[in-house]
Amino acid sequence: MTQAAMSSRERVRATLDHREPDRIPFDLGGSRMTGIHIRAYAGLRDALGLPPAEIRVGDLTQQLAEVDTDVMDLLGCDVRVIGPRPASAYSREMVEADGYVSFRDEWGAGRRMPLDGGMYFDTFGSPLGGDVDAAAIDAFPWPDPTDPARYAGLAAAARRIVDEEGRAVLVGSICGGLSEGLFKMRGFEDGYMDLAAEPDRARQVMEKILEIKLAYWDRALAELGDGVDVIGEADDLGGQDRTLFAPATYRALVKPLQRELFSFIHSRTSAKVFFHSCGAVRELVPDLIEIGVDILNPVQVSATGMDSAELKREFGRDIVFWGGGVDTQRVLGGGTPDEVRTEVLRRVDDLRAGGGFVFAAVHNIQPNVPAENILAMWAALKEADHA
Repeated sequence: MTQAAMSSRERVRATLDHREPDRIPFDLGGSRMTGIHIRAYAGLRDALGLPPAEIRVGDLTQQLAEVDTDVMDLLGCDVRVIGPRPASAYSREMVEADGYVSFRDEWGAGRRMPLDGGMYFDTFGSPLGGDVDAAAIDAFPWPDPTDPARYAGLAAAARRIVDEEGRAVLVGSICGGLSEGLFKMRGFEDGYMDLAAEPDRARQVMEKILEIKLAYWDRALAELGDGVDVIGEADDLGGQDRTLFAPATYRALVKPLQRELFSFIHSRTSAKVFFHSCGAVRELVPDLIEIGVDILNPVQVSATGMDSAELKREFGRDIVFWGGGVDTQRVLGGGTPDEVRTEVLRRVDDLRAGGGFVFAAVHNIQPNVPAENILAMWAALKEADHA
């Protein structure tokens, strides 16, 4: 018997509860890790035959497009993202010098993009680099998570998405992850040295970031109530063939703080915790499940140990896979439409059984991805839905 059609929100909630929905939920632009670069988005709008529209940048650093409602409606996108605004005291100043356009973010970290052919803003100028002591870390002007300006319009945006669009709502965090924040604030060299030789300093920086996150989620979740379905958190822990630092270091320094964060979130909401980590993180998946992660993204199927069929077989009862729909590194950008179709059908077959799978590309769709490959990805998903 054919299953009755669900709303987007019902569809996402069913699959997050490990129930098979009427079709596989589809995400394009529903988070800052499942988006599309402004260059690829321009080509997609044109290929869809949609009227010209001003392309809005939804994520400045990654140069992601704000996916318009007409695109979401045409493609059947099931999720939309909301997130906090900057504090009222922060004012972004763009500077052009030495071949870059740059700015300082709320945390004091520099971001710059080449003026000639630049595609993203990279981090530079870590504000707590060098030989800093505990007093200097405490005295640093950390961002204020309690500023009411951050939450202006947040609950209203969630209500509109639910009431007018019927989509699921993903709310993003105030900042990146704990170890990511360590590397941003200290720089990679000093941050890695801290993890190895000065763990108390690494812990202190990450605890400061955790304090900010807890205060943010306390206020945001109180305002949103049941108007949110997914809580977006992230902390890149994996490289192409291994974790970015030893699993033992993760378990000693990062995992306890993440446990506190996810436990706090779960105590305040029934929404599911979405956790983004690129790379080869299979060894850490049991740890993530243990500390309260409900959803793993982006499921980087090209990384060592991240075979989609094996992940589903081993962990599919305990965690939702959000992503993994197509190998971004080797297929989506450089393959033919037929190769994209074959890849999508394979990944869907691996991951769809029993729910627990939201289709998205592995991370954001990059500027080199041709529109015909994006449409081939989408068409293959539709084909799988009707198989």
